[in-house]
Parts: sequence; structure tokens; C-alpha cells
Amino acid sequence: MAQITVFDKTFEPYISYQQIEQSVKRIAGQLEKDLKDKNPLFLVILNGAFMFAGDLFKNLNFPAEISFIKVASYAGTQSTGEIKKLIGINENLEGRTVVLIEDIVDSGNSMEKILEYLASEKTTEIKIATLLFKPAAYKKHFEIDYIGFEIPNDFIVGYGLDYNGQARNFRDIYKIVQ
Repeated sequence: MAQITVFDKTFEPYISYQQIEQSVKRIAGQLEKDLKDKNPLFLVILNGAFMFAGDLFKNLNFPAEISFIKVASYAGTQSTGEIKKLIGINENLEGRTVVLIEDIVDSGNSMEKILEYLASEKTTEIKIATLLFKPAAYKKHFEIDYIGFEIPNDFIVGYGLDYNGQARNFRDIYKIVQ
């Protein structure tokens, strides 16, 4: 893994695809143990979580349903703090176990808005699975049930995460060089 440049920023290798793959398999095993008899709906938060969700879903060994929502709160390398719900939920969630699949939880603002919405839908249970968690940036109090990696508050790209729409396609994760 070599450094990459995206627009005006340089990024260095941080988490290899092999490490990601191991973490995804571990989370899939935990999900299977906890939810295989609950008919869960996996709700993927786009755009960033698509690669994590795809790999995670391929590693689940029980029948499961998947759907997608899209929220946005980033501009460049900073969260705007403003949450925009762009694509909604079409499934009936009443009485369902819902697993939110997120690429990264940093401040928790986006997830909080989604949880507020889901609370009104009479779900039986809501679980959160995230590939990446930034404890130093986290400002909320809801529980994150499945975490791939805890990372510092660095800006990262790759494996679905972007910088102004670019670099989602890299298999590995890179962090910004300051």
C-alpha cells in the first residue's frame, strides 16, 4: 500500500483490506449468533457503508433482508452538522429487528437522527453495526452494538469512505497526512 493523493490531500495507508475482511467476518459471526432467529432487516446507510454492507451480507449464514437509506452531513473533510435525509425507508418496520449498517460513527449526529426516525416506526429492536468508530469525536449516548475498529479522529478514505466523492473505490483505508 502506497500513499495516495485525492484532489489537494495526501493519504497514507492505515487499515489493509485483509484487516477489514477479518473484522467483517468477526462482526458477521456476532450478528449470526445474536440475530439468526429474529428475521432482521439490515438497513444500510449510503453512500459510505455500501462496501462494508456488501462484504458483511456475504458473510451472513442465515436468511436476511437488506434495504438502503441515504443521509448526508459531510462537506469536504468536516461534518456540517446538518443532516439531510435523501432516500427513505419503504419497508414496514413495525415489530422488526433492524440492524443499521454504517461505515463510520464519529460525532453520532447522523445516527441520532436515524434512531429518532426509527423510534416512531415501532421496531422491536434496533442494533447498530459500524466498521469504524471514533470515540474522541463521539458526542452522543446511544450504544453501538458491533464495532469493527476504534480509530483516532483522523480523516480517512477508502473502502466506501470518500473525500468530496472520490476514493470510495480503494479496498484499503487511508488516513490523511497532516
